[in-house]
Amino acid sequence: MGTIETRGIWLTTTDSKVLRSKQRIAEAMDLLAETGFNVVFPVVWNKAVTLYPSQTMQQTFGVEIDPMSLGRDPLEEVVVEARRVGLKVIPWFEYGFASSYNLNGGVLLQKKPEWTARDRNGNLLKKNGFEWLNALDSQVQEFFLNLVLEVVKNYDVDGVQGDDRFPAFPSEGGYDEGTVGLYHQQFDRNPPQNPKDRQWLQWRADILTGFLANLYQEVKAVNPNLLVAIAPNIHDWAFQEYLQDSPTWLKRGIVDMIQPQIYRRDFRSYQAIADKLVDQQFTHATLPRLAPGILMKLGSYSISPEYLVQAIEYNRQLGIQGEVFFFYEGLRENNNTLAKVLRNGPYAKSASFPTLSDLSAGSVSNKRTSSIWQRLLKKIF
Repeated sequence: MGTIETRGIWLTTTDSKVLRSKQRIAEAMDLLAETGFNVVFPVVWNKAVTLYPSQTMQQTFGVEIDPMSLGRDPLEEVVVEARRVGLKVIPWFEYGFASSYNLNGGVLLQKKPEWTARDRNGNLLKKNGFEWLNALDSQVQEFFLNLVLEVVKNYDVDGVQGDDRFPAFPSEGGYDEGTVGLYHQQFDRNPPQNPKDRQWLQWRADILTGFLANLYQEVKAVNPNLLVAIAPNIHDWAFQEYLQDSPTWLKRGIVDMIQPQIYRRDFRSYQAIADKLVDQQFTHATLPRLAPGILMKLGSYSISPEYLVQAIEYNRQLGIQGEVFFFYEGLRENNNTLAKVLRNGPYAKSASFPTLSDLSAGSVSNKRTSSIWQRLLKKIF
């Protein structure tokens, strides 16, 4: 049996034109297949628009697709071109429950003011520039579930992916009338004014976990082989700041693949977080589900070839069988330098994308077991 690894990359609309024409998509799929990748995560939801014609958006907001894509279906083009070269496709719902970025809620909240998330002062919930829909509201959750389901029902995809905004909700939120009422009904008191109160954090995180469990079931009802992947922020920060309870998701088996965003700009920092994940969050049984997100490019930052290779090699040492890179344009810089580094180095031999049974097998290869033992021995002596 050959190598089984997740070798993935995100396709964005931010700082990238790759999804803006069928020709660019075809060229990208050729490059990715030649480089040794086996899965792409194309964005399908951001800035209050979809990158596929959406009946859910049409019915709820009167906008069927991203205006830049009128007359095309970028998701369908990605599926066709990816299949042509043997790549898997897992659409990525980038904005999740965020309604807008520095637009005071944007068109979504103009049309649906009752979906507004509120902080403890009753203001529109805003964090790091993003304004938020109320992720704890059942109508908002149903809207989002419908977006996901129309993708898995209408396209030949291999799964769906959420991220640090899905399922997620800034912990400063939850002070809208509906959520306060629900909390009061259960505990006969109002929620704590301290958004970081442990019980209040957990109560809201449990609502999001319940939503994910429901979404997981609904996706599997369409096709049990579809993967549900999430690229959350790193635990426990993600729990404190965005109510993302990934250890519980893993325990409950409601996520097939998890790609924590280890977006660090030097190898030592990356290494420290990877160690912590393997030691504290993932067990023998859940380790196959881990394929960290690695920052390849952001603004003027670009990963060095040395760090790139080190991170992949270190993942394998820890028994982590794969990674996903943010994002595609990083491969293209300086005449495809990083693509060449991967093709001639860690991705020189081809690898199959893991099946669902690979991900849930918890079967640890001897190499992996021995590396874990070596690390334990090092700690002891």
